Amino acid sequence: MLTETDKKLIRLLQDDLPVAPRPFAVLAEQVGLTEEEVIARTRRYQEQGLMRRFGVALRHREVGFTANGMGCWDVPEERAEEVGRIMATFSEASHCYQRPRFDGWPYSHFTMLHGQSREECAAVARRISEATGITNYRLLFSTEELKKTSMRYFTEE
Repeated sequence: MLTETDKKLIRLLQDDLPVAPRPFAVLAEQVGLTEEEVIARTRRYQEQGLMRRFGVALRHREVGFTANGMGCWDVPEERAEEVGRIMATFSEASHCYQRPRFDGWPYSHFTMLHGQSREECAAVARRISEATGITNYRLLFSTEELKKTSMRYFTEE
């Protein structure tokens, strides 16, 4: 069971970390804990599976990765896991997942590819195709970014 202090800390962890030499000390001050307690609770959230990961969200457009292509792949069911694991090894793919097929849409696997140009994304898709042997795929490009935020589970009271 989460305490009110846990919920306060999670609210803060859902946002960007403070830009400070010791960001966990800043959070600790805001929730009335020590820096060590904040770090310990954050580790515990991960160990208990409450928090899947703790990482950086790069605003890719701001650093020059202006092309985003969704690779849509027609992967045979018997190769689904094998091919998904290969696709996930490509550092240019920020997302890699499997979804059900629909009538008129044969694609089951999806990779979000980022590059500095459409040509760069297409080259990555070709490399994925070569590595997996999957040749039936499409590359759909983003034209506009409408939202870029993380999920928020606890909001202000």
